Amino acid sequence: MNNNESLIDDNMAWQAVANRDRSYDGKFVTGVLTTGIYCRPSCAARHPKRENVRFFAKPEQAEAVGLRACMRCMPKDVARDDAAVKAVIDAIRMAETAPTLDELGTMTSYSPTHLQRIFKREMGLSPAAYARALRSERAKKALDDGASVTEAIYDAGYGSASRFYADNGKRLGMKPSAWKNGGAGVTIRWANVETSLGTMMVAATDKGVCCLSFNEGEDELHARFPKADLQQGGDAFQTLVRQVTASVERPGDASHIPLDVQGTAFQEAVWQELQKIPLGETRSYADIAAAIGKPKAVRAVGSANGANNVAVLIPCHRVVRSDGSMGGYAYGLEIKERLLKKEAT
Repeated sequence: MNNNESLIDDNMAWQAVANRDRSYDGKFVTGVLTTGIYCRPSCAARHPKRENVRFFAKPEQAEAVGLRACMRCMPKDVARDDAAVKAVIDAIRMAETAPTLDELGTMTSYSPTHLQRIFKREMGLSPAAYARALRSERAKKALDDGASVTEAIYDAGYGSASRFYADNGKRLGMKPSAWKNGGAGVTIRWANVETSLGTMMVAATDKGVCCLSFNEGEDELHARFPKADLQQGGDAFQTLVRQVTASVERPGDASHIPLDVQGTAFQEAVWQELQKIPLGETRSYADIAAAIGKPKAVRAVGSANGANNVAVLIPCHRVVRSDGSMGGYAYGLEIKERLLKKEAT
């Protein structure tokens, strides 16, 4: 290390920069000699060449050699940003009614726009979305603990049942009573389709695809939704099946295909990040953990991947190990490899 005041390991630091690992923000800064600036390890700017980089334990050390702070990632504000995010989380968790962004901005002395930006950068979702996810998790826990739907709604902090359904219609798809009771009262249409990857099962409620899997059938679908009314086919359903099949056979943008998925706030944050991975690219479990602001939750990211019931459309196959090896896949590594090869071409 060129800077004798620092005990930073250069290889470790460069790997953190390459991964844009937020867990290293505040532990060192990256000085780019050709541009004269220094950044956080997680800075979203284009990576510099390795030979043009020096690492400094503190911003003051970078400034002492003539570098200035990056205006994009604001490396001197790391501690302040972390404190603001923690304060917002605490405020949302303690409040009976979710505070507004303006109120949170006043509390943290940040502008609402900047606060929203740093909170989303660290947590993977906005303060409002975090508040909605928190209430949904509380409602789910109450339902799992045996509360009635009405009790769960109000105990979670919703002012009315209509507010709950408005917030959760897209996130949960099925109504809470159906969610609690294994799909009770919900009609799920399904079909098996032969594809170049093997037999694919597509299943959907009237709100969207709730299951896409390979080499499975009615027994596996029944295990996921034991109380749902499972029906094969249907004319309207066939249109959706053709859209799903086309997205699998000719990979591209699948955002037009509606989904009916459910998960914890953490799982849904992971699934949203998976959908951001560009076609033909992969990310490591560590990359996803860092991207959602939970760099130490690598194992939990793997579990969230495994909890994904909608293969391909939520592309968990695009996640590999840090060493580049395939890792696991619920439907076998051969299908995972073929999916990645298909997308790469």
